[in-house]
Amino acid sequence: MSAPRRYTIAGAGLAGSLLALFLARRGLDVIVLERRSDPRRAGYVGGRSINLALAERGMHALRLAGLEQAVLTQAVMMRGRMVHVADGRVELQRYGRDDSEVIWSVNRGRLNMTLLDAAERAGATIAFGQRLGTVDFANQRVELNDEASGETREIAVETLIGCDGAGSALREALAKEIDLGQRFEPLGHGYKELEIPPARGVALERNALHIWPRTNYMCIALPNADGSFTVTLFLPNEGDPSFTRVVTADDAKRLFARDFADAVPLMPTLAEDFTANPVGMLGTLRLERWHLDRRAVLVGDAAHAIVPFHGQGMNCAFEDCVELDTLIAAGGMLEDVYAEFEARRKPNAEAIADMALENYVEMRDRVDDADFLLRRALERRLAERHPDRFVPRYAMVTFRRVPYAVAKARGVIQAEILAALTRGIARVEDVDLAEADALVRDALTPL
Repeated sequence: MSAPRRYTIAGAGLAGSLLALFLARRGLDVIVLERRSDPRRAGYVGGRSINLALAERGMHALRLAGLEQAVLTQAVMMRGRMVHVADGRVELQRYGRDDSEVIWSVNRGRLNMTLLDAAERAGATIAFGQRLGTVDFANQRVELNDEASGETREIAVETLIGCDGAGSALREALAKEIDLGQRFEPLGHGYKELEIPPARGVALERNALHIWPRTNYMCIALPNADGSFTVTLFLPNEGDPSFTRVVTADDAKRLFARDFADAVPLMPTLAEDFTANPVGMLGTLRLERWHLDRRAVLVGDAAHAIVPFHGQGMNCAFEDCVELDTLIAAGGMLEDVYAEFEARRKPNAEAIADMALENYVEMRDRVDDADFLLRRALERRLAERHPDRFVPRYAMVTFRRVPYAVAKARGVIQAEILAALTRGIARVEDVDLAEADALVRDALTPL
C-alpha cells in the first residue's frame, strides 16, 4: 500500500503543532483536529500548566523548525536551582559548568501560539473546536463533535497521529480496538499554580529556578519574560501538609507563613490564586503498544506522560516529533515506520519517566543535604578530569541528546562510583583522586 498523502493529527498542542509543521513542510497534506478554541483568538487558559523548561532536545527540534530565535526571545535563561533553605539561607546550585549549559523557562501558551502560526505557514490546516468522538478503524472514519454548534459529522482518514496529551481521546479509542498494556501510576502528590507578579518578582534572582524544598513537598518558581514568576506548590494528596488539609485560602496562607515565609511578601494574590486554580494530578503513563499497524500511532504525552520534575516532558515529546518526521521522510511502509518509531522511542520514554520520578525526590528532599552536595562537588571534579567519560547524568539528559536510556544506565554506574569514593568522607578534598581516576577509566567508556 502506498504511503498516505494526508496525515490527521489529534491535538494542536505543542507536539501536535510541531509535528504538523514538520510534515506539512515536506509537502504532505496535514489536518490537525483540536478540541479547544483557537488560543490566539480565545486566549490561553492557565491555572493547570506548569511552566516549561526548554533544554537541548527541545531546542534541537526548534532549530530544525526554524524557530529557535523566535522562541528564545520569549524565554528566560535559568542557570540553576536557587535553593531556599528552611533556615533562611539561599544558595545557587548551577545546572552546568557555566552559562553555556543552561535551561530556558518558556510560557506554554505563548510557545503553543508560535508553533500554531508556524504550522499554518507551512501549509497545515488546523480545525479548532473539534472533539474527537468514535473512531471506526476498520473503515477509517472518525466522528467529530463541533464544540460550538453541537453538530456531529464524520470524516475519512488515511492515518491518525495522537498528539492529544495525557487524556488522549485517540488512545481511548485505540484501547477499545487493541490491548495497549496501559498502566497509570499516580504519584500521590498534586500541584497548584500560583503567581509572583512582576512588581514583586524583582526581589528574586531572575535567571534561576527557585525551589523551597521541605522534605516530601516543595514549592518552585520559574521566571517569565515580563518579570513575573509562575509558582507551583507540590503537596501530597494525603497527610500533613496535603491537599486534603490545605483546602482554603486561609489554610494556604498558614502553610506559606510557616514553610515558605520569604515567598509570602512576593505573593499578594496568594489567597485569590489558591482559590481560583484547581489542584492538578500528577502521575506516569506507560503503554506496551503505541500504534495500530498503519492506521494510528501515539506521540508525546498520549503515549508516555511523565511527571514534570526533570523538565523533560516537552523536550521528550519534541524529540518524538523529530524521530517520527525523520522516519516518515525516509519512506517505507507506514506500519513499519510506526513500529520502528515505537521501538526506538519506547525504551527512552521509559527511562526518562523513571529519572523524572527520581528527580522529584532529589528536588524536594536532597538539594540541601550535605551528602548530596558532597557528591555533586565530586561529580563536577570528575567531569573536569574525564570530560569524555564522566558526564553528569543531568548534563546527558539536559545539555546533550544522549539517548535517555543510555543516560539512565551510565547514571547508575556513576552514582555507584560517587558512593564508593565518598563513603566515610565529609570533604571533596579528601577523595582519593587516583582511585577515582581508575574507577572512571575501568567503568565508563568514552561517550
